[in-house]
Amino acid sequence: MTTTPKLKTNAASAIALSLVLLLGGCAASGDSPTGTPDEVNQIQAQLLGDMPLPAGARIMGTDSLIIGRGDNWVGRVVLNGLQSPTDIYAFFQAEYPKSGWTTVTAVKSKTSILVFTKGERTSTVEINEGSLTGPKSIIIITASPKNANVVAPSKR
Repeated sequence: MTTTPKLKTNAASAIALSLVLLLGGCAASGDSPTGTPDEVNQIQAQLLGDMPLPAGARIMGTDSLIIGRGDNWVGRVVLNGLQSPTDIYAFFQAEYPKSGWTTVTAVKSKTSILVFTKGERTSTVEINEGSLTGPKSIIIITASPKNANVVAPSKR
């Protein structure tokens, strides 16, 4: 049995279409809030309260742990950033103080770290370079009470 060129072309097209649909399904797996940009911003503001985010930043739901919401949430949120790490760093340095956060420390390097406090809360922002095929930046924000009682594990 011989295959015709048209049959080979149709088979290749079907395989390519299947791969596109599979990858599209992975990209839209509900990993981050969906909707219009305004709707996404509203959802993220409800979750993170008084913590401004860079334009277009999206929460990566599977990598984040947000306990509570609004101005008193605690946990870790991972975001995809559309801007370069340098621009993201400049955003946090400029915008957090405008929202009442005080800069405790700021280190600009390959992995940049900023630490802020506000009232009885502490927020640590880590900024890393993204991948070639993904977002330009990965932003990790950790929020906790300022004077949380931390108990060291006992030695046995």
